[in-house]
Amino acid sequence: MLKRNYLTAEHGLVCHLPDDPFGYFAWPTVARLDNGKLLVASSGLRKQHNCPWGKTVLNTSSDDGLTWSAPEAIHDSVLDDRDAGVVSLGGDDVIVTWASVDLRFDLVGNDIQIYEAEFGVDAVATWMAFIAEYDDAETKPAEGSWLLPSADGGASWGTKVKVPVYAPHGPIKLRDGDLLYLGKRYVVNRAELDGGPVLSARSSDNGRTWREQGHVPTFPNMEAGRYTEPHVVELPSGKLLGLVRVDGELGKAGVLSFSMLQTESVDGGETWGMPVPLNFHGAPPHLLRHSSGALILVYGYRLVGFGQRVAFSYDEGVTWEADWIVRDDGFDWDLGYPSTVELADGSLFSVYYQKVQGNHKASLLWSRWQLP
Repeated sequence: MLKRNYLTAEHGLVCHLPDDPFGYFAWPTVARLDNGKLLVASSGLRKQHNCPWGKTVLNTSSDDGLTWSAPEAIHDSVLDDRDAGVVSLGGDDVIVTWASVDLRFDLVGNDIQIYEAEFGVDAVATWMAFIAEYDDAETKPAEGSWLLPSADGGASWGTKVKVPVYAPHGPIKLRDGDLLYLGKRYVVNRAELDGGPVLSARSSDNGRTWREQGHVPTFPNMEAGRYTEPHVVELPSGKLLGLVRVDGELGKAGVLSFSMLQTESVDGGETWGMPVPLNFHGAPPHLLRHSSGALILVYGYRLVGFGQRVAFSYDEGVTWEADWIVRDDGFDWDLGYPSTVELADGSLFSVYYQKVQGNHKASLLWSRWQLP
């Protein structure tokens, strides 16, 4: 029997509304402001994993995650608002990102039967009834990848900005002050999002305007559409290290489905190297460089032993120690998307989504843990 490496961790709840019909929350990101306040952005107040009612939601904590505010919807479009990122820009400046997705792209042909088998005929019927009222004049301007700024730590929000790329955890702030966003291009429609490449975009004005940069090369015998949900970290040398989730029929490429590829840029995102498979199960990635110098990669684990796991690199991504377990008590595959911040004492605080035992809707959970 393989030895399992468990991290020393304690667990708690960010948001759990088991009796609310709109009590499903998922795909969160956590950020820590300079004053220690924690912000968690997610897609919440929705009915289930797929539905047209997702909103961009914020929860906050002022005591290192021990207690949390009630969920506040900070954006609600006519479409499904999914996959919220949140990034501290320093001081009280913060941004939240998300994607607004038109489910009509999914509910065509055989896809309807696929969704009915997974979520139930009645559930899909309610989606169809809701989206039958869609008006293109309202939905087309809402679709795409978006950013919402705040200058007061999330107490109030400015005007949303359309951005050229999308990824669940949003962009990162570089040491030179720019924002670097590694994501899937999402400007026109879902066909572009689902089939296009991963590329980076850069902003020098806190996200108000963006410049598209280079694409991540497509791995041999793999379609660009298999690339999804990347994240990136800046190393002390200035090199950018990016990880990309890959899924689907990848046998010809010799790559595990639901795993990650690693790519690097030495010119600030203008060009990216050919990706290298990490060759262990788990995705999507969230990267953090700890004050000790260790690179921390957190990811969801969707095999038996469902839960949240961590990989560490002590040589800036040359090698990884994978499958350190934060928790392995997940109910089923519907979990993951962990992200992590470092607290003042050097401990790590991760937020993710997972079902609480006895409840069929996913909630937002946290774990505070130590480096091994």
